Amino acid sequence: MSTTPTPGDRVAGRPAGADSEVGRLRTVMLHRPGPELTRLTPRNNDRLLFDGIPWVARAQDEHDAFAAALRERDVDVVYLTDLLTETFADVDARERAIETALGSLHLGETMRRWLGPMLHESSPEELTTHLTAGVRNDEVRGGFGLVTSLLPHDDFLIDPLPNLLFTRDSSVWVRDQVTITSLAMPARARETQLTELIYGSHPRFSDAPRLHGWRNEHVEGGDVLLLAPGVLAIGVGERTTPAGAEQLAREVFTAGLAHTVLAVPIAQERATMHLDTVCTMVDVDKVVMYPNVADTLTAYAVTMVDGTAGPGDSDLELHVADAEHFLVAAAKAMEIDTLHQIDTGLDPVTAEREQWDDGNNTLALAPRVAVAYERNDETNSRLEEAGIEVVRIAGSELGSGRGGPRCMSCPIERDPLG
Repeated sequence: MSTTPTPGDRVAGRPAGADSEVGRLRTVMLHRPGPELTRLTPRNNDRLLFDGIPWVARAQDEHDAFAAALRERDVDVVYLTDLLTETFADVDARERAIETALGSLHLGETMRRWLGPMLHESSPEELTTHLTAGVRNDEVRGGFGLVTSLLPHDDFLIDPLPNLLFTRDSSVWVRDQVTITSLAMPARARETQLTELIYGSHPRFSDAPRLHGWRNEHVEGGDVLLLAPGVLAIGVGERTTPAGAEQLAREVFTAGLAHTVLAVPIAQERATMHLDTVCTMVDVDKVVMYPNVADTLTAYAVTMVDGTAGPGDSDLELHVADAEHFLVAAAKAMEIDTLHQIDTGLDPVTAEREQWDDGNNTLALAPRVAVAYERNDETNSRLEEAGIEVVRIAGSELGSGRGGPRCMSCPIERDPLG
């Protein structure tokens, strides 16, 4: 499939950024499922963090329909692998990518000497494929040392990255600055390394200031919600650490991007991996939330200590308030009367099923317009009853990695709310 930009697509140098979850979406980065998903087997899918083995052709069809639905709403769609290939036109970026890929200790020096020339001789398109779809032991000619001899032929020297599908996790725009996250799971570490290359070396983002980075404390984009201009919520749990949340809070305060960060503890359950698996915004004052956690979800409001520091001062002190109910703490920080809750499902059983099927992992296209998986009938009905227009998309295969429309999209540009 061609991913050539359409005539309406924005060009390099266009302003980028987002100050909310619900401002009208203008530009989004996606990753169309590719050969990396064909590398999944029953033997490696758990290690590569996929619950199932998707039917790749159907997943591609579903993803194409998702992208088409966005374009129909005048959203410009850019693809991560296109950006990466264009980035590899830069010699320094190529060298950094190859050096990182060869840094794995399990390769050994003999294999590294054979694998290196293969990568260096690759075209930008081929290098993108090698670094995203992976390289198997039997795909490298030579390197006949202990690594080649003792590893099974179908073991990977460079692992595939099936979770590239979830572009939200590796970067988050906060106003006009992009946060490069630091993914906690070893199977996903290279995703943010490649994402940082794009933002650091692609001409489109040459003027974009960057925060955090893949070498820093663990923060994942699925845990970061832009509740309102100046207000972030950061889930803390399986993937984002308390230290990661604190570090990102310091960075956005120092850059003058926020006045309040809500640290939100999340139970360590598989169906509640990130904050956006239990709560996403569909309007300026409405969230869709998994009801089985709604009563217990709390937040610690983090702010700068008055008078000790200001924007640009990296030595600021933080004040951490006592925990409050999430909806209460969020409404206070957002300076609204009430943050309204729309439940996932209609009863505990339906809620749990539709939670597992990413019923509340919605992508807002504008206030009161959201993309959701079509299979979550009860949740979608509740959204519509609350005045939300639901853009339904198929997701029987896309959902096999446990992620919905929000997980699969990184907004690059939204209309500002404030």
